[in-house]
Amino acid sequence: MSKNNFTQRVDMKTSAPNLFRKMQEMSRPTDDIELDAVIRELIKVLASQMNRCAYCLSMHVESARKVGISDDRLHLLNAWRDAPCFTESERVALELTEAVTEISRQGVPESLYDRVRQHFSGEQYVALLATINAINAWNRFMIGLAYTPSLDS
Repeated sequence: MSKNNFTQRVDMKTSAPNLFRKMQEMSRPTDDIELDAVIRELIKVLASQMNRCAYCLSMHVESARKVGISDDRLHLLNAWRDAPCFTESERVALELTEAVTEISRQGVPESLYDRVRQHFSGEQYVALLATINAINAWNRFMIGLAYTPSLDS
């Protein structure tokens, strides 16, 4: 594993403002689709954990708290399969997050799609995919640009 010297490489907002705005726009298309804010934030935290994006992880843990996700649930998120505090709809959304984030392993199996559709409409399924893809894209930008969270402690 390589060492990170924690020096930001490029500021995306100033170096590529049009691309930054387009990325922000890509992150918003699901805002008008009825998809629970808790599920959106659980997706963003889990994907950021999987991708090891400290910047996005810090940001979305804070956002998760603001929508009412407890620290206990956040601490158990990486072990969601073994933690009883997640609903069935959250579980299938988290499983979909893992499948899409690691898409080259096995794609999105039909059985997973079927389970997701038991809890989410077609429009919501697309919104889940958009949310997962947007956070994965942000993770890759922030890691590639060496963004790090600013921590108070």
